[in-house]
Amino acid sequence: MDLPISKVRRAYSYRAGAYGQTTVEVATEYALTVFVDGQEFATVVCTPADLEELTVGFLASEGIIKARGDIRSLHIAGDDGAAYVRLCSPVLLDPAHFAKRYIASCCGKGRQSFYFYNDAQTAPIMDTGPALQPESILRLADALQRESQLFQITGGTHNAALCDPIGSIIAIRTDIGRHNALDKLYGYLLTERRSAAGLVLAFSGRVSSEVLLKAARMGLGTVLSKSAPTELALQMAQDLGVTVVGFVREGDFTVYTHPERVRLPFP
Repeated sequence: MDLPISKVRRAYSYRAGAYGQTTVEVATEYALTVFVDGQEFATVVCTPADLEELTVGFLASEGIIKARGDIRSLHIAGDDGAAYVRLCSPVLLDPAHFAKRYIASCCGKGRQSFYFYNDAQTAPIMDTGPALQPESILRLADALQRESQLFQITGGTHNAALCDPIGSIIAIRTDIGRHNALDKLYGYLLTERRSAAGLVLAFSGRVSSEVLLKAARMGLGTVLSKSAPTELALQMAQDLGVTVVGFVREGDFTVYTHPERVRLPFP
């Protein structure tokens, strides 16, 4: 079942000192409730596309699964707004560890687990990774912008892409929630049984601690963004061996951590 990812609405515009009627396309929000072995786990507000990948990536991010093979069955009931998951080894979701919660599309502390620094202990340390030419970094930022079609139409989504080090996009996912876009990519990797080794994450949003941890858990050693990182994200990146490149815009960028993965004439 195809669910609409955007809708056209009537609106009023103000241009050159005059009001006028117009039509605009806006991104839709969809509430997907995830059930694990019959237990309600969480409700994720998202863009209704790539929902199977989102579910797989979300469960991996939350530590419920480690691989796609840990899931015996997965059914998306679009009309019901539900994802029904059966695991190969059923788990009892202890309320003390996995409190039922409503995960909004905004950038707040909806995903409580990512706001504890100790979570970094569950992410691998990136001691290797591709070395990027400056031209490849700029090429990836431009490619991400070109491929972000829903954002170009609505201006209301985030985009994340898995890329090779020479500047080509391998997979791109879009969502109203930046963490959802990353979970979709995580789900893609697990579903395709593909390693993230040698790949780069290109991202449209701010590099927060949760974004950095998700990238590290996926096994990505380099994160590129047109936006800024946070201080906690950079602390984690330094410890986990992740290269963070921010403000990739109009031919410029800033390398914040582990510059050895960027081929620049450093002193």
